[in-house]
Amino acid sequence: MELLKQRILKDGKLKEGNILKVDSFLNHQMDIVLMQEIGKEFRRLFPDTSINKILTIEASGIGIAAIAAQYFGNVPVVFAKKSKSKNLDGALLTTKVMSFTKGIEFDVQVEAKFLTEQDHVLVIDDFLARGEALKGLIKIIEQSGATLAGCGIVIEKGFQDGGKIIREMGVHLESLAIIDHIDNNQISFR
Repeated sequence: MELLKQRILKDGKLKEGNILKVDSFLNHQMDIVLMQEIGKEFRRLFPDTSINKILTIEASGIGIAAIAAQYFGNVPVVFAKKSKSKNLDGALLTTKVMSFTKGIEFDVQVEAKFLTEQDHVLVIDDFLARGEALKGLIKIIEQSGATLAGCGIVIEKGFQDGGKIIREMGVHLESLAIIDHIDNNQISFR
């Protein structure tokens, strides 16, 4: 998605450890016009009309998923919570996820009533690095008995192994921008 790539080059900031900050337009402050284009592109890439839920993980994926949901017929967005909450009740679908940027492991959970065997689920998230969040969300879908329709990622770090791992699992994975290299404070895309 050329619009996204240009925005990354213009406003993305590189930090030590190959961390790309896109907080000015994607995952802290959101450019809604760009988000709408991202939602339209996910719809184009996932034309399956049986998709009836979008699953993401808190917090950065929520805004992206919510805007994308409009282009899938305003389907519900379910997000996996990273912390136990007093308002979570009933049966829970749970797994562990290691956060690349935070360097800690989270217990993530979704109330089982929100993902069922009747659901065809599209996973949407902002970044894919090592694939831990996606693997965790896929495990939650498997626990629920729902069907995984695919995974949509806004930015994939192609120089890390997450995309390769997820694709080798046979998952339909689409990334809107795949970063091939980050060298000398320069970003190159596939």
